Amino acid sequence: MPPAIAEPVFSNLEPVAVWTHFARLCRIPRQSKAEGPLRDEIRQWALAKGLVVRVDGAGNLLICKPASVGREDAPVLVVQAHLDMVCQKNPGVAHDFSRDPIRPLRRDGWLVAEDTTLGADNGIGVALILAVLEDASLVHGPIEALLTVDEEAGMGGARGLEAGVLKGRLLLNLDTEQWGEFFMGCAGGLDVNVRREGTAEPLPPGFEAWRIDLGGLRGGHSGVDIHEERGNAIKLLVRVLRDLERRWPLRLADLNGGSARNALPREASATVVLPSRQVETLAASLASWQSLLRLELLGVDEGLNIVCAPASVGRVMSAQDQALWLASLHAAPHGVRRWSRRVAGVVETSSNLGVVALDPANGSCNFMVRSLIDSGSSALADEIVSLFALSGTPAETAGHYPGWAPNPASPLLALCRSVFRQEFGDESRVQIIHAGLECGLIAASYPALDMVSFGPTICGAHAPGERVEIASVGHAWQLLTAILAAVSSPGAEH
Repeated sequence: MPPAIAEPVFSNLEPVAVWTHFARLCRIPRQSKAEGPLRDEIRQWALAKGLVVRVDGAGNLLICKPASVGREDAPVLVVQAHLDMVCQKNPGVAHDFSRDPIRPLRRDGWLVAEDTTLGADNGIGVALILAVLEDASLVHGPIEALLTVDEEAGMGGARGLEAGVLKGRLLLNLDTEQWGEFFMGCAGGLDVNVRREGTAEPLPPGFEAWRIDLGGLRGGHSGVDIHEERGNAIKLLVRVLRDLERRWPLRLADLNGGSARNALPREASATVVLPSRQVETLAASLASWQSLLRLELLGVDEGLNIVCAPASVGRVMSAQDQALWLASLHAAPHGVRRWSRRVAGVVETSSNLGVVALDPANGSCNFMVRSLIDSGSSALADEIVSLFALSGTPAETAGHYPGWAPNPASPLLALCRSVFRQEFGDESRVQIIHAGLECGLIAASYPALDMVSFGPTICGAHAPGERVEIASVGHAWQLLTAILAAVSSPGAEH
């Protein structure tokens, strides 16, 4: 791996090893499905340290560290995180995630990326694991470090994890984002992908083209933040367009919004054409909509803004295609469908309309559906497919991944809670998360694994402004190393 970054933002942060590794991760692009360069850097680093390294057929990296002296007979413990990150940036920001480093800054006890995602999800988990692998002073049994790929774009690494690769029967997943909580279950889910060919028509005579941009929303993680009812830029812009087409003979040339299936859409834009005589009232109508939507989103997303500017187009969507798409997107479900009756305060089933791309010749959109119950996600996905079928629009489900079934009697969970109590003098909390974790897919190949997930406090994952609480990273390191020692302690229950 490259030498440590000598940037002031990372100076004097503790623990040094963890932050040094995270600083290096900030330098290496790691978009989903493009983690190869980072994986190769870590592989070479591990080999130079004499560790046993393997890359499986799915591209996951497995690094084995032998037990410390006297702990050779302890059970093998798997520590797991994913290499990729969600790549989101604010409009107008000149950042290329395929080559540019992440530029964090320190503010009020947090490390934050102002205009892009930070990649603390799950870079901090990776950094914690790398620090464990290089620290010769730690007390632990045999360790298998599993660093997966493609988590954020479909969990491809965990889905393709080969049976028999892992020898451990205990697993710590370091991909949750609230310090002081242990997670013992998560939602499963699937995607609904919609595609339809269109018929392009010429620009009507006497019409002018305008681009409408709706932005300023907070966005966020479509699992973690879905219950906050933040604005969905796609759904909101569709409402605006449907109102405008009722008033005037407006025609739609394109509609685009969102950039990641598992992120709440923060921006959407549309190019429309309308009679020249109506142009003067367009800005006033949009200003009225902006005021209305800010009022609806008061206290949640009142930073919403809608602007328009002259544009240039040659073709527009047919009137039929326009009507079908706008009506279908308006009717399509987004947000929380059902709260869990089994676990108080936890979302059971939800849908995120995450991405849309329409032009005169083609159209597509994606919904990410999650549920703690497989039948719940299947039923909601089928509703979406059925909705689009009414207009003859093809829609298919794909990428199903199972949830992680809770095990309240988990010996590993009991041990982790005991260690937390001893280290911090307080009780931890046990949670089930609506977001998807790789634990469900890993359990499908390794059903005997006893698994627990924890991590530091990360806010705003999957959106620009993502930040991680610096102190909680130190706490997570203290907890992780203490759990490693406890798991390998003679007589420990597993």
